[in-house]
Amino acid sequence: MLATLRAMPGGVRIFLGYAFLILGLIGLSLRWVVDQAISAPVSLPGVVVMILLAYTIFTTTLTLQRKEAARGLALGLSTLTIPAIPLLLLAGQPVAALIVVLLAGLLFFGLSRPEVRTWLDQP
Repeated sequence: MLATLRAMPGGVRIFLGYAFLILGLIGLSLRWVVDQAISAPVSLPGVVVMILLAYTIFTTTLTLQRKEAARGLALGLSTLTIPAIPLLLLAGQPVAALIVVLLAGLLFFGLSRPEVRTWLDQP
């Protein structure tokens, strides 16, 4: 496994860090989602969080298995950074918006590299 991690392209490493960050944020928000589920069994935020959780876990699993489909799914998950930028600017957080812009640039540039395409080679 360590040899696989060493051979992994930088774009994939950045994506996996991003995916684990999303999983951590979902884990921190689960208390709030569970509290909502007590009063209403189905809520829109709960459904969105569960879909995001499933999508992130599925994409991360495919990436670690080096599947070709992981690249498209990873790019899809990376698009979550795009709406965060104007929301942070509207909230008066220009430094956080700049960090998200840099993260988005790293994700999209890293995942579009040819070495990522060759590394994710399993059908």
